[in-house]
Formats: sequence, structure tokens, C-alpha cells
Amino acid sequence: MDRRTPPQTEEGWYVLHDFRSIDWDAWRDAPERRRSQAIDEGIEYLAAAERLEDADAGDSATFSVLGHKADLLILHLRPTLADIDALERQFEHTAFAEFTERADSYVSVTEVSGYLSQEYFEEDSEVEETGIKRYIESRLEPEIPDAEFCSFYPMDKRRGPDHNWYELPFDERAEFLSNHGEIGKEYAGRVTQIISGSIGLDDFEWGVTLFSDDPTDVKELLYEMRFDPSSSRFAEFGRFLSARRFPAENLGAYLAGEPVPQNGAADAHGHPHGRSEGGQGHGSSGHSHGDGDSHGSDGDSDGGPHSGDSDVRSELEEAGIYAGKPHGEDVHAVVLYSAADPDELFEEVEGLRANFDHYDTHVKTAVYEPSEAGSSGGDGETGVVSLWETDRAANTAAGFLADLPEVVRQAGDDTEDSWGTMGMFYTVKSEHRDDFTDTFGDVAALLADMDGHRKTDLLVNRENEDDMFIASRWDSRGDAMEFFRSDAFSETVEFGRDVLADRPRHVFLA
Repeated sequence: MDRRTPPQTEEGWYVLHDFRSIDWDAWRDAPERRRSQAIDEGIEYLAAAERLEDADAGDSATFSVLGHKADLLILHLRPTLADIDALERQFEHTAFAEFTERADSYVSVTEVSGYLSQEYFEEDSEVEETGIKRYIESRLEPEIPDAEFCSFYPMDKRRGPDHNWYELPFDERAEFLSNHGEIGKEYAGRVTQIISGSIGLDDFEWGVTLFSDDPTDVKELLYEMRFDPSSSRFAEFGRFLSARRFPAENLGAYLAGEPVPQNGAADAHGHPHGRSEGGQGHGSSGHSHGDGDSHGSDGDSDGGPHSGDSDVRSELEEAGIYAGKPHGEDVHAVVLYSAADPDELFEEVEGLRANFDHYDTHVKTAVYEPSEAGSSGGDGETGVVSLWETDRAANTAAGFLADLPEVVRQAGDDTEDSWGTMGMFYTVKSEHRDDFTDTFGDVAALLADMDGHRKTDLLVNRENEDDMFIASRWDSRGDAMEFFRSDAFSETVEFGRDVLADRPRHVFLA
């Protein structure tokens, strides 16, 4: 008998969709003192969950459910089922819980499978050297998007006499899912998903939660996917529940029938979603020098790729070099390098960019090619840079960008013992373009003779030759600091004030 081998899976955080109905008659009849206590304790519970007072990692959010199926959705993600179990029981101890009944619930766990990346499950795989590893980690430990609208539904794959998903060979299933995913890519930046497996945990096989600022984007996505064979032949769906997110502190307004805008939901979290600043999900912040230079660290041999940022700033400031602001003026960058033909790469990027432009937090996405001015020890790879206003949006984009052809690495993912800097983003006055590239050639020649310097590349925006960035790699942070303290670097900064149209932006690497 031919037995199908299931694809490998890896699980991440557990997920609870807790749907609650409110006893409105009891609420209207309750004395003001009791209602006030219920609101206070309800807000305290919801806000504490969002601040992760009960766990070291995870996320929580509160939604107003539309229609008759429920009134509230409390969505929790936590590392263990014990965390989820405790949260359920803690809610029941609040005065607010007395006015609610559980209308429905769904228990699941975030997962990725071999359909997404077989290489991820192979020993000695090089997947860590590309952006796909970070994308997979973001699927296993997701953040709840700040989008206003949420749609949840459970689903199965059919096992009927005519269409049985589990009887198909792996390659056929993988092709179906790949084509299905291509539809999703067209909605990048408009719709974000959390996929969680529930075989053995709940009634269906998966739970799908979609987030968007525009509900019609979710409608259009699902409508288009209905015509894809992965859905039309092989998918069975449970009921759909739609909801709007609101800040926990607006619970009183919600119960009073007042408008509960989503605005402020991001601030209500009060925590970085279980990730430290500069940790998983975004790179360490950069350091700007004067008006003529801006670098983002993408590696640190002293403590991993995202450590030591505050020390770097202190060292630079002590040397009289402006070290940039850690927060407030920043953009978040995804930077990947590809060995693909630049024309082919640009065509792929153009398609993604058209979808990214639907997202308000998208700043720009561009292809940068090695400058004819040359490099110092560089390898001539083409760079793809995508800038976003938030690290969350940048990380979502990174998953799509990782599928670009022949991606060899993502800045910030380097595992070698070295330290990198990235100068972003030089907008050169057109009349000084040749002066800038000539000066880069002089500096590159100087760098080639410096101890600890490995390579430096100047890359130029394919669509705007006045837009450039510089990427360097050193044996250690100390070697790079020697250059930053040198007279040659000071002279370069002074030169930059005359030839650059704008001050380079301070950058986080996503």
C-alpha cells in the first residue's frame, strides 16, 4: 500500500480566539457601582494581557464582533498552552466576566510546514543565510497587526471520494499551495494573515485570521481565492466571524454604545510584543555622522547581529561624531542581495512594489546595482532595499521579498564573525554626482589598505542615479571605529555636506 508521507511541520505560539456574548439585559439592569467595577476590572485584565504581564512573550488584542455570533473577541497568543489556560481562568475572576457568556472559541498553534520551505527542515541547510528564516520565525511568533478589521474562519482540506487532498502526491499539493500563495502576494501590504494548525486541538484542521484596514480587501482576496483549485476543489470552511479592533481602555465606551475607533490600539499595547528593542524582528539601529553619513549596523562580532548599539552610539559621541537618534526619525529597512540578472530582478520587484504602495507605511522599494565607480573587495551583488515606517510592516514585506530570485543573503542575517555598516541613503545633488563617485573611489582605495576591512560597495538606485547607498564589512567593530575616527572619514563628512541634497536617514534593519 502506497502511504503518503506528511510534510514536516514546526509549531510556534498557541492561539486562543475567545468569543464572548454580553448579557445586555443584565448589564442594563445592573447598578452603576457594579457596572463601574466590571469596566475597571475588564480594562485591567485586557490591558494587562496586552502588556504581557502574565508571560515573557506573545500578544493579545480586543475586538468588537460584528453580527449576532458574538459581541467580543479576545485574541491571545502565548508560548505555551499553560499560558492560555491561565488567561482563560483569570478572565473568569473579573467582575466583567459575570456579564458575559462564551459564544465560541478556537484553540490552535501557529505553524509552518515543508510546503513553505523544505530546506528549513533539512540539517546543514543554508536557509539561515537568506530572509526566509526571519519570515518563518515571524509566522511562528507573529505580532497581531494594528489593522482595524479582523476576519476569522476555520477550514479543512477535503477528504471526499472525488477530491481527497491527502491522496495527492507532495509535489502536486506543493504546486497547488504555491499558486494559491501567488494570489496572496498580490495583496501584500493590504492583508496580513496568521495561520494556525488545530488538528487534535479543535474541530477543524486550521484557523485563519486575516487583518486589514479595509474590509473589502479581505473580501476581494477571499473571493479571488475561491476560484483557485486549492480552494474550489479541496477546501471546506467553517463559519466566518468579523470584528473591529479597539483599545482596551475603550471598553467603557464600547459597552455604552459609543463609537470605539481603532486609533490608539498600537499604543495600548505598552510593550514591544515580546521582543526586545533590536531583537528578533528588526535589526539594530544605525548611527549617523554629521550631515554627510548614516550607517546601520548589520552585524556585531561581540554579541550577535543586534547587540551593542548603545555602546556604539556612546563611542561615536565621545569622538565628537553625531550618533543619530535611536527612535523618532527612523525608517525600517529590509535589505537583500541577489545574484539574479538585474533586469529579471527589477521586474519581480516592480510587481511587489505595486502591491506595497497600497500600504500607508510603505516608504519605497528599489533595486540598487553596483556602481561603475567600483568597490573595494566587493562581490558586485545587486541590492534590493525596502523602506517602511514600522518594523512590523517591514518584516511582513521581508517574507515576500525573500521569494525574489537568487537571494543570497539578507543584511542582518550574516553569521560570519564580522561587523557591517550600511550608509543610507545618499541623495546626491545631480551636478555633484561625478564628484561623489570619484570621492568614493578614493575612499575605497584607502579602505582597501586598512586593517580589518573586508569590502565596501557603492550601489546606485536603478531608477534614480542620484540615490545611492554604501555597504561595508569589517573584521570587528573596533576596526570600523578606527575608520570613523580617522581624518579621512572627517574629511568625507565635510565633503558630504556640500554634495548631498538631503541628510541621510537614520535606519533600522528589519
